[in-house]
Amino acid sequence: MAVSKKRIWGWMAYDWAAQPFYTLGLTFIFGPYFAVAAAQHYLGTGLDEFAANARAQWIWSAGQTVAGLLIAVSAPFLGAFADSSGRKIPWIVFFSVIYVAATWALWGLTPDGANLMLILVVFYIGFIAAESGLNFTNAILPSLGNDKEVGRISGSGAAFGYWGGVLALFLMLLLLAENDQGVTLLGNPPLFGLDPEMREGTRAVGPFIAIWYLVFIIPFFMYVRDDPNAVRRSTKVTAVAGELMETLRSVVKRKSLLNFLLGSMFYRDALNAVYAFGGVYAALVLQWQTIQIGVFGIIAAIAAAIVTWLGGLGDARYGPKPVIKICVWVLIGVSVIIVGMSRQAIFGIPLPEGSPIPDLVFYFCGVCIGGAGGALYSASRSMMVRHTHPDRPAEAFGLFALTGKATAFLAPALITLFTIMTGSNQLGFLPIIFLFMIGLYLLRFVNKNGDRDEWAALPQHSS
Repeated sequence: MAVSKKRIWGWMAYDWAAQPFYTLGLTFIFGPYFAVAAAQHYLGTGLDEFAANARAQWIWSAGQTVAGLLIAVSAPFLGAFADSSGRKIPWIVFFSVIYVAATWALWGLTPDGANLMLILVVFYIGFIAAESGLNFTNAILPSLGNDKEVGRISGSGAAFGYWGGVLALFLMLLLLAENDQGVTLLGNPPLFGLDPEMREGTRAVGPFIAIWYLVFIIPFFMYVRDDPNAVRRSTKVTAVAGELMETLRSVVKRKSLLNFLLGSMFYRDALNAVYAFGGVYAALVLQWQTIQIGVFGIIAAIAAAIVTWLGGLGDARYGPKPVIKICVWVLIGVSVIIVGMSRQAIFGIPLPEGSPIPDLVFYFCGVCIGGAGGALYSASRSMMVRHTHPDRPAEAFGLFALTGKATAFLAPALITLFTIMTGSNQLGFLPIIFLFMIGLYLLRFVNKNGDRDEWAALPQHSS
């Protein structure tokens, strides 16, 4: 049955509405601002600059670890429950409310970091809501077309979202986020009389993300509906848990799916760490200011939009697996550069004081991170569709979230450990390289066409 264009565009609107949380919140505006505020706070407790920077990176990674574990525990069960009830939209509404409230509250982080830990908790509550809502939205993807159409739609939707991130970031830099001189990219004070001394322009990123979501999520709720003909099963907790355990046992017997889930578990964990710590690295290692990080973010987001769209076309023609492999190799190269570069040297080669080379190299890294990361995300969810039972899409993407978050503690924890052991922010990135390589190795055992031929042999859920 043909899917209406309004439904497809409505589904894609979710990416546009939610992307600023990742672009502005996690990576390029709030994340670096949090790192600087945290470092200043710890300097005030008597730590030296090096130790304060490492502590700031440590608590950010700890927050990501805890949030990832909570998502890993909850996502499969929530997905199985949604499949049994035949309803996904109410869950998306529920997490949307939490998302808006949490992002709005980010305004409360003052430059002195007085309420640092409270805002850290609030931010990652918003992160849990964003990721959980995304899981249910991704579960709608299999119903939008066949394999080739899904690859193109996934790529186009993710690219559309990145363009939203570009526009949102551009508006923040032009109108709100201030530099050390208290002016925006246009050279003016932040709008609405916001106080540059209290970094109110930068802190406005939270309400900005919330308002953006409230406005642009409207097409999603207008045109995307739950399937009224979906098979509804028992929603008793014991029945849902039993079906979920049955599915988990079946995964072990599906070699392609098992290796894809395990492989993506490692490379997505590494990618999320690159996203989460890229801005922090720029702020603490390269001493970039908010606006400079924002420009870097615009470049990365534009690259993501273009390359993700191209990746979707490549996915439609060649399948998602080759796209995934190319992207992982690119990200390995970027990670090696991050480990080997500081303000003073690149791979041990000293640089003149004030050299622009680290800045130029990291801008290039931003293009690679944005492009490869965006295409990797799109192709991965397309590959998951090829491994998804048509009757259990939300459960399948719950498992996808589980494996994406089951080791969410791993990259942040390893970054924390290596940062503490080496006392170096850039050497703290070493584990990321190994995680990408493990994921790449496991992809060797993934069937490029998924395992749809095996569906007939899977255990059937009772009504």
